[in-house]
Amino acid sequence: MKTTAEKEITEVTTDSISYRFKVKSSGLVPRSLALLAVIIIIAILAVIMFNIFLDGIGIISWGFLTQPPQQGMEAGGIFPAIFGTVALVILMTVAVLPIGVLSAIYLHEYTSPNSKITRLIKIAINNLAGVPSIVFGLFGLGFFIGFIGTGIDSVFLEGNRPVWGQPAIIWAALTLSLLTLPVVIISTEEALRTIPPELKDASYALGATKLQTIRRIIIPQAMPGILTGAILSISRGAGEVAPIMFTGAAYYLPYLPIKLNDQFMELGYHIYVMATQSPDVEKTKPILFGTVLVLLVLTFLLNFTAIFIRSKMRRRQISA
Repeated sequence: MKTTAEKEITEVTTDSISYRFKVKSSGLVPRSLALLAVIIIIAILAVIMFNIFLDGIGIISWGFLTQPPQQGMEAGGIFPAIFGTVALVILMTVAVLPIGVLSAIYLHEYTSPNSKITRLIKIAINNLAGVPSIVFGLFGLGFFIGFIGTGIDSVFLEGNRPVWGQPAIIWAALTLSLLTLPVVIISTEEALRTIPPELKDASYALGATKLQTIRRIIIPQAMPGILTGAILSISRGAGEVAPIMFTGAAYYLPYLPIKLNDQFMELGYHIYVMATQSPDVEKTKPILFGTVLVLLVLTFLLNFTAIFIRSKMRRRQISA
């Protein structure tokens, strides 16, 4: 016969085991669903990548990567589109990073989070992130080309031929920079929140001004997060077609864009044109899949380069 104390200990032990089992069971279902979702996403991505690789690898060659299109886009290569895509992404990154980083620093360091102006700015940023990309294209056409470009032509240039008031790579890059601006601001602001306040307090205690603290302490510490925003903006900007259709992309150009007011070919727009406007879809299908494969590889290379730089900076901060 068990004593009363032994019975109480047994009941407590049983209740504890039952509680642990319930906790583990309650957490098992969400983890299982999350794992299933990850497996499904990876499987879909693997199927898509395998099909693109299988249909596009046969046409990949040195000539395909270094020659311009020929015979009505049914032969030749895609080098002008590769060059235009890289140039567009570089110009977009140069335009969006300084504005996005400075905006995030202003919101985090110089404004009060409870201010009405700050809340309005953050609402505007969130709304800007949800605007369809085609709207950015129409805005770029009306503002950058119709207003700024035409204004430059009318004030500084003479003659009837438009120079800046026409689609160009600079206007396409600025349009994409507006499209990716919320991504850079949000990621940079999240990186600024992770900086320990003790670092800033120590800087102020040593006599540094706010500007010196931002330049020497805050920006170096937030650099991995800033590069994360750059990675996300590159990923989105390199694959967007709608904003550049109206602002600078061309169906075919026999030359490379060497000036800011030149039009350009771009891989995403090249894919769209070949899939929708080609007179012989079956004949251009290998070129189409080869172009898709090149676009994916180019996007991955740009991302991996930014990821490598970010990881190197993180290791340098940890070692320091």
